[in-house]
Amino acid sequence: MNTQELELQSRVENQRPDSPRETSLHSSPNGPKLPNYRWWLRVIIYILFLLTGQSAATLLGRLYYDKGGNSKWMATFVQSAGFPILLPLLCFFPSSTKLTTNPVHSTTSSATKIPKLSTLTLLYLAFGLLLTGDNMMYSYGLLYLPVSTYSLLCATQLAFNAFFSFFLNSQKFTPFILNSLVLVTMSASLLAINADSENNTNNIPKRKYVTGFLCTLGASATYSLYLSLVQLSFQKVIKSETFSTVLNMQIYPSFFATCGCVVGLFASGEWKGLESEMKEYKQGRVSYIMTLLWTAVTWQISSVGLLGLIFEVSSLFSNVISTLALPLVPILAVIFFHDKMDGVKVMAMLLAIWGFLSYIYQNYRDVSESKAK
Repeated sequence: MNTQELELQSRVENQRPDSPRETSLHSSPNGPKLPNYRWWLRVIIYILFLLTGQSAATLLGRLYYDKGGNSKWMATFVQSAGFPILLPLLCFFPSSTKLTTNPVHSTTSSATKIPKLSTLTLLYLAFGLLLTGDNMMYSYGLLYLPVSTYSLLCATQLAFNAFFSFFLNSQKFTPFILNSLVLVTMSASLLAINADSENNTNNIPKRKYVTGFLCTLGASATYSLYLSLVQLSFQKVIKSETFSTVLNMQIYPSFFATCGCVVGLFASGEWKGLESEMKEYKQGRVSYIMTLLWTAVTWQISSVGLLGLIFEVSSLFSNVISTLALPLVPILAVIFFHDKMDGVKVMAMLLAIWGFLSYIYQNYRDVSESKAK
């Protein structure tokens, strides 16, 4: 085959839809100079999954405790037990379905080795146990702390994640990223301080308050570590460009976390009180079951969005979007629970949106610089 034929074949392959050239910022040198629209579409979908899922799950979790629920292990169980609803997606997105990676954060190569089954099993088991402990600490925090204090402490996961991302994921900090972190953290803090002024009637024993405080702080740090380790696993261990890897990273750790919750539920003896808890639930048995069921479903939707953003962008970005949901919960509470809306809550929402746009703009600049190079 002569040189002209080789050149012609190369051009044809580069123009195929399934060619690796699809990961570039534009399909040809003379094409429109726009970011990869498929990548942006996936990022937007993952953001919607994360925001809607986390907001709904938080409201349902609050509803469970407010209406008579008291089992900490059950509240932990539903955070991971909904993973079976993701199993049908593995049929639609087999391991051969490749994703278009982010041109800025992509670290995968065309020649990657499939990890050993034993390696993946240990990885999923470790993440499952980590999630079990993290979810339990969050359950204790939500039970023993006022919502305002709980939200304020949850916002600290941004700082923890920035710390872990710097050492584990080589995350670079720019003025726009720092601006985003400060604004989103200020938004959650402002919301929490305002909630403190509205709820001064919480009589919580000091011992339980300290327990809830330490558990929530520890859960924020553990969750941030989990996000950074997941991103590191995608880059160094799994090294795959398929949507099924995102699903597997949610399904299998959730399976091990659910098994751990079942063991804890029976070992603690809380399973004996579930029947009476269901009978005494203020809105009845059906409402009790539906609250737990939809809490499990919405947590899975949130987790898929979270892992998708880690895969496509970074753990720090996914944490920024996760923190953005904190001021969204009071807005939804106004709609569904008729809570009072005031100027402080509106300001918190505007700060969160400003911080979100600041991070998006930095990502746009990174894409533009990569395209120029």
